[in-house]
Amino acid sequence: MEKIVFVDRDGVINVEKNYLYKIEDFEFIDGVFDSFSYILSLGYKIVIVTNQSGIGRGYYSYDDYIKLTKWIKSQFREQNIEILDIFCCPHTPEDNCNCRKPKIGMIDNLKEEYDIDFKNSWMIGDKSSDIEFAINAGISNTIQVKSGHKFDEKKSKAKYVVESIKDVKDIIKKG
Repeated sequence: MEKIVFVDRDGVINVEKNYLYKIEDFEFIDGVFDSFSYILSLGYKIVIVTNQSGIGRGYYSYDDYIKLTKWIKSQFREQNIEILDIFCCPHTPEDNCNCRKPKIGMIDNLKEEYDIDFKNSWMIGDKSSDIEFAINAGISNTIQVKSGHKFDEKKSKAKYVVESIKDVKDIIKKG
């Protein structure tokens, strides 16, 4: 069974910028490469799960998203970090699809391809919808980062709240 660390993209991996789709606007959050290397060293795989409603809203195309995603993966590969998979929901909240977090359609797609150990997997996100997504999927190990969207820590359903992705080394241990 695969132990996976699911990671949201915007606000966790990169600096939050509304409807980001251009490589020149993409800025990695400090410590993301070290944290991902650490996570891989513990035997976890990394899967990015991201809502990209800018596609559904017509702000950018699916091809724009794919171009940026390929570039992101190449930047990680240059650091010897292999991303197992990347899933995206291209829909708007009004589309009422099954793949937009906090719904678990992205997890359902993963279940078809991988045997996932949900009990020992993790979710790292910056929004309550990321944490609810994890809970809905049966992932109880959750980290909410403060590097993206603002939220009330007292109302967070996450098991842990940290400043950014660089702080996950203090939480995720070999298990």
